[in-house]
Amino acid sequence: MVAAAKLLRLAGRRRAGRFLAEGPNLVEAATRAGVVTEVFATEAAAVRHAEVIGGATVHVVTERAAKALSDTVTPTGLVAVCETPTPTLPGVLPGAALIAVAVGVSEPGNAGTLIRLGHAMGADAVVLAGHSVDPYNGKCLRASTGSIFAVPVVVEPDTDAVIAALQGAGLRVLATALDGEIDLAQADLAGPTAWLFGPEAHGLPAEVAGAADQRVRIEMPGDAESLNVGAAAAICLYQSARARAVGRASR
Repeated sequence: MVAAAKLLRLAGRRRAGRFLAEGPNLVEAATRAGVVTEVFATEAAAVRHAEVIGGATVHVVTERAAKALSDTVTPTGLVAVCETPTPTLPGVLPGAALIAVAVGVSEPGNAGTLIRLGHAMGADAVVLAGHSVDPYNGKCLRASTGSIFAVPVVVEPDTDAVIAALQGAGLRVLATALDGEIDLAQADLAGPTAWLFGPEAHGLPAEVAGAADQRVRIEMPGDAESLNVGAAAAICLYQSARARAVGRASR
């Protein structure tokens, strides 16, 4: 119990190579992925979610103890200790056709949304590059709605190395930018593609956008100043998924 509580902190997660997944949806997804090592549950939650828990080792705890393992306002009483996956860029690049890269995205809700979008649009991996949030932060996990267990999520602090590796693997690297030289509707998305998305506050750094093969703008007929990172990623990844589907259908 004490060791599990330490996983609420980044330092504890990194030291142990484990993290906490709270709630039936995340626990079920983690169980399917085979990363659950043990489960802490209140007596009521253990009965209510027996099918979700499956054959995992279960420690029945009090409501107070369950609250100590939660970072939510209303704890569910069900928390799983999970082994942290460690996918690498060299491991996900061979044969990859679509990769989403979040550069310096520090807000866990945004990172989780990007992971969920990557999974939904059939991305081969999501990369958190630069000084990005820990994907196993509780808020990020919840925002991913379990997708973090279904798509490889690579953490790589060196953004330049990420871009070089993507280009070296034959992916066309596209950067989202308000002043992009080409509109999204004109972008060639038929081949293997990697999208770079920046944080909402400042967007992609100029040097990162400049290292891409092309900077792409999203046409906005209205007079909004910009899109948030989740909306921009949804539009771009959908267009890539659609282009891939059209390409497959024409073969």
